[in-house]
Amino acid sequence: MKDQPIGKEQSADYDQTVGKTTIAPEVLITIARLTALDVPGVSRMGNVPGAAKNLFTRSAGEGVRIDITDDMVSADLYIILKNDVNIRDVSRQVQHNVARAVSEMVGMQVGRVNIHIEDIDYPSETGSESIEA
Repeated sequence: MKDQPIGKEQSADYDQTVGKTTIAPEVLITIARLTALDVPGVSRMGNVPGAAKNLFTRSAGEGVRIDITDDMVSADLYIILKNDVNIRDVSRQVQHNVARAVSEMVGMQVGRVNIHIEDIDYPSETGSESIEA
């Protein structure tokens, strides 16, 4: 059977006022975290400062803090970058990608996407040396 797009005559069967969609903040956190990790130059997420007192919230330790005010999403992302990357370029790419992902996937307006560089991952010198007996 061939897929057929829904035309105007078929879409009239669906009333757009029958119910609503709610999105849990955890969904926004997951979208922001996975989008940030997908940007080249991002090594991993850092810890959200003050997350120790919020151990039972999902945002603790995931590197993302989300604030929703008047249907506008603001995000703080705490990231650890790979070495030898341009911090400003990677930060701007993360901001752009996260804002676009939230806007396109959820349909909410994005106010701010603040990037906090928590650390840089450098290769371990001890891992590259071999011990000779």
